[in-house]
Amino acid sequence: MSMDKNVATQKLAVSLKGVRASLDLKNPVLTASGTFGYGLEFSLYGDLRKLGGIVVKGLSLKPREGNPMPRIAETSYGLLNSVGLQNCGAKAFLKEKLPLLPVESLPVIVNLYAVATDEFAELAGLFAGEKGVAALEVNISCPNVREGGLLFGQDARMAAQVTAAVRKRCPDRPLIVKLTPNVTDIAAIARACVEAGADIISCINTISAMAVDLSTRKPLLAAVTGGLSGPAVKPVALRCVWQVSRAVSVPVIGIGGVRNAGDVLEFILAGASAVQVGSASFFCPDTAFRIVEELPALMDKYGIDDLQALRGSLRIEGGE
Repeated sequence: MSMDKNVATQKLAVSLKGVRASLDLKNPVLTASGTFGYGLEFSLYGDLRKLGGIVVKGLSLKPREGNPMPRIAETSYGLLNSVGLQNCGAKAFLKEKLPLLPVESLPVIVNLYAVATDEFAELAGLFAGEKGVAALEVNISCPNVREGGLLFGQDARMAAQVTAAVRKRCPDRPLIVKLTPNVTDIAAIARACVEAGADIISCINTISAMAVDLSTRKPLLAAVTGGLSGPAVKPVALRCVWQVSRAVSVPVIGIGGVRNAGDVLEFILAGASAVQVGSASFFCPDTAFRIVEELPALMDKYGIDDLQALRGSLRIEGGE
């Protein structure tokens, strides 16, 4: 490796320092849960070890088949999906998928999906002792079946309960809580999660949406509604990152419409410490790898030597 590449690598390194645990990354580019499979599927398009880390698809206690077809639809505004968290189950992942990933040089983050607080805790317990799991990300955009289907992430009390339950079962691993944008005050939810034990906040998950076919007079998704992702949600995601980063003292990971190196720097400027690349990987499977390669040159273009110094330095008229 040349000196120039060494310097570039050092410039990209970030440390997400939580109150209880920290996550060190060689660069701020992660992949988003549900868009990068288990990581193995994308190894054809680049060296996984060059990424800041990967977040594998949401894992549940038992395997899930997901929702009926059709469950993905492309719109003029972004990608609409209602996959239904299809996955192989936590135990199968640990036995069949994780051993094939280069965990010694790639932070592997496990995304947890459950429909009850005790299920989240049980899931966390399964991963607590696994050296190959760098961190846990809790998907609180799940319906709480014991509370009438209300999303955990739409109620600060429930969000805090899940966070505390996972933290108790996995006390030493970095804990990320992924927030839904489908709330009136995302900052309040973030504060509740941090007070309950979250080391890092990631936002946003998809925006609840739907699309219809005029010719058939039917919804494009079998489940009628789904989650909207892609370029259309980026302004919403930036707003949420800005609000959350000002409300909590822990690192924030920005998610929503990241397609290039410029998007990464915009999210960091708004207050994020790192980003996750989501639906862009569907359209261009090498997107995350390409962004890592392009980031140093773009930083040089804008005179950015330190991502930490850039973070949250958005200039607001009047000082606000």
